[in-house]
Amino acid sequence: MNRSLIKFLADFGPLVLFFAIYLTNENNLKLAIPPFIIATILALVIIYFLEKKIPMLPLVSCIIITLFGGLTIYFDNKIFFYMKPTIINILFAGILFFGKYFTKKPLLKIFFKQAFDLKDEGWLKLNNRWIIFFIFVALLNEIVWRTQCPENEIFWVNFKVWGLLPITFLFTASLIPLINKYKL
Repeated sequence: MNRSLIKFLADFGPLVLFFAIYLTNENNLKLAIPPFIIATILALVIIYFLEKKIPMLPLVSCIIITLFGGLTIYFDNKIFFYMKPTIINILFAGILFFGKYFTKKPLLKIFFKQAFDLKDEGWLKLNNRWIIFFIFVALLNEIVWRTQCPENEIFWVNFKVWGLLPITFLFTASLIPLINKYKL
């Protein structure tokens, strides 16, 4: 199997599995969370074997999914899981925001220097746009789950799977002109 296809499946497979189990088990979040956690951990192992390292984003996501999924199951309280996307996005925004003060350069430059090479101004703009995006998505998740859950939980699950992913893809695609403009 193609290496990039395996990486794609490792990145998105756990979420698709979560959604499929959720829908086929009468929208039962507690039944969908354990396989989601296991699939996320397995995906991290696959990424490690492919890349011989564990990238920061999948590692942090795995830890938070495991933590908040576990809290949801242990305390029998879905709010932990509803808040997971908010916390992940606020955490990423905070890391990028405070990271530029501790490292004296945008953290995206450190994380993605292997992927592409940009002028410092480009890295700064890219870093700032991701901070704003992460805050926006965190606020959007809060609005959706607080207005829809638990009565209309399926709306939040659909938003999480079919809303957040396309929003993230579109945002990432919108950054291509900025990357091209500041590419070295």
